[in-house]
Amino acid sequence: MDLGLQGQVVLVTGAGQGLGREIGLAFAREGAHVAFHYRSSGAGAEEAAAEAGRLTGAALAVQADVRSDDEVAAAVEAVETQLGPIGVLVNNAAATGSKRFLDTTPDDWAFQVDVTVTGTLRVTQAVARRMVDRKAGAIVSLMGDSGRVGESGLSVTATTRASTMALTKSLAKELARFGIRANCVSIGLVETDRFDEHAGLSGAGAPDEERMKKILAQYPLRRLGRPSDVSPLVLLLASPLSGWITGQVISVNGGYAMP
Repeated sequence: MDLGLQGQVVLVTGAGQGLGREIGLAFAREGAHVAFHYRSSGAGAEEAAAEAGRLTGAALAVQADVRSDDEVAAAVEAVETQLGPIGVLVNNAAATGSKRFLDTTPDDWAFQVDVTVTGTLRVTQAVARRMVDRKAGAIVSLMGDSGRVGESGLSVTATTRASTMALTKSLAKELARFGIRANCVSIGLVETDRFDEHAGLSGAGAPDEERMKKILAQYPLRRLGRPSDVSPLVLLLASPLSGWITGQVISVNGGYAMP
C-alpha cells in the first residue's frame, strides 16, 4: 500500500536512539526526507540520517535542547532550509523516571515537565506556525500508556505524558481549519536500548526471569512491544490516507490496557 509519504519532510524528535530512531527510518523506507532530532545522542542520529539518506537521497541529523527556544527555532529553520517545508512532526522526545511519588522531589518534576510538557509545546508551536502558513500538516505525538490509565511508580511520568493527550485533542480542534491534523499514539513497554529505564529496572542489573514474568503477565499477548509494532501506526496517522482522522488517542500496547 502506498502511504503517500514519498518526498514528505518529516521531523522526528528524540530520534538519536530507541523508538524515535526506528520511526524515522520507517519514514525513510517510505521515501520521506527525515530529520532525526537529538539532544545528546549525536552518533546515533548521524548514523540514522546516513542510512536514511542512502534510501532517499536527503536526510538530516539536527541537534537541539527542547528546553531552549533559540535552539528549537534554529533546528526547525535548519530542517526547512536543508530538506524543505516540514509536512509531518512526530513528537517523541520525552523524559521519564520510575520512582514512588512520595520519594520524588521538585527537581524530578521540573526536569520531566521541562522536557515532556514544555519541550513538546515549544517544538510543536515552532513547527505548527509554519504549517498554518502552508495550510497543511500532520502532527503525531507519542506517549506512554501510564499517562492514559495511570501506573504506580510512574506518577510524575504519567502526569507529564497525560499532557500529550490534552495537547493533541486541543490542537486537533484548533488547527483543523488550517488543514492540520493531530493524533496521539499511546504505547506500552517497547523493547529498545532504553528498555530497563522505561520498565523501571534502571540500576537493578539484568531483570531476572521472575521479574520479567510479572511484567509480561500484564500483557495479554504475553510479549513486549517492538519498534516495528509501533511505527506502522505512526506512519498511517501521518499519511494522507488518514485524512479524516484527527484528535484521536490510539494505543499500541499488547492489550496492557483497554478503553
